[in-house]
Amino acid sequence: MEEQGRNGRAAAAESSVPLLEKKADGVLYVEGCPGCAVDRRKAANPGIPYGTFIYVWTVTLCTALPISSLFPFLYFMIRDLHIAKRTEDIGFYAGFVGASFMFGRCLTSTLWGIAADRIGRKPVVMFGILSVVIFNTLFGLSVTYWMAIATRFLLGALNGLLGPMKAYAIEVCRPEHEPLALSLVSTAWGIGLIIGPALGGYLALPAEKYPNIFSPDSLFGRFPYFLPCLCTSVFAAIVLISCIWMPVCDISMVLVSLIMQPV
Repeated sequence: MEEQGRNGRAAAAESSVPLLEKKADGVLYVEGCPGCAVDRRKAANPGIPYGTFIYVWTVTLCTALPISSLFPFLYFMIRDLHIAKRTEDIGFYAGFVGASFMFGRCLTSTLWGIAADRIGRKPVVMFGILSVVIFNTLFGLSVTYWMAIATRFLLGALNGLLGPMKAYAIEVCRPEHEPLALSLVSTAWGIGLIIGPALGGYLALPAEKYPNIFSPDSLFGRFPYFLPCLCTSVFAAIVLISCIWMPVCDISMVLVSLIMQPV
């Protein structure tokens, strides 16, 4: 009986510990809830989260660069892969390589959005950037037509960053800053589509354009379209490492958020 009494008092004491912490404006938080921690951080820092917005901008730029960087040299790449029997057929084969990225993305974008809701934004973002590092590099080293298509397809299929980054952008800031956050995503996306083709056109065929720097027998001479892909992959690798410190904002893992009714 005495032991049961002690257990009962312990249970009563445990039940008396509040599970929710009251906020000044009446919002209740679950202790240990990641989303509640984010809300606390927003309340404590009412200004624009410039540091977090840098992650939003660089990650979006990272995923936009590989999309169009190949188009300035794609014609010459298909020509050098000797898949087209006639010059008139080069455009036909180039179209499939150019479309394979978005074909892979349209098949998996919804799945990556679901994954970001289930396991959090940060793992999906880091995996997507890793896919840029790997498959964009392999695309620059393509020695066959089907290798080029496969690497571009996998790059698009495994790089589902745009949707999760839009969600992340509005989750890390207060409601009054959400338009700015989404405009950063659109701006970085547009800049990536500008820099990408410029980078591809300027750095492709370096042994022919810059023979004083790159020898025809060097790596960039044997793989004339590797240099622009390598530059994009190096930038993606830097962004990937920096994302280790990216603030976690898993609103999808919020257990409950209640509003106290006035008594």
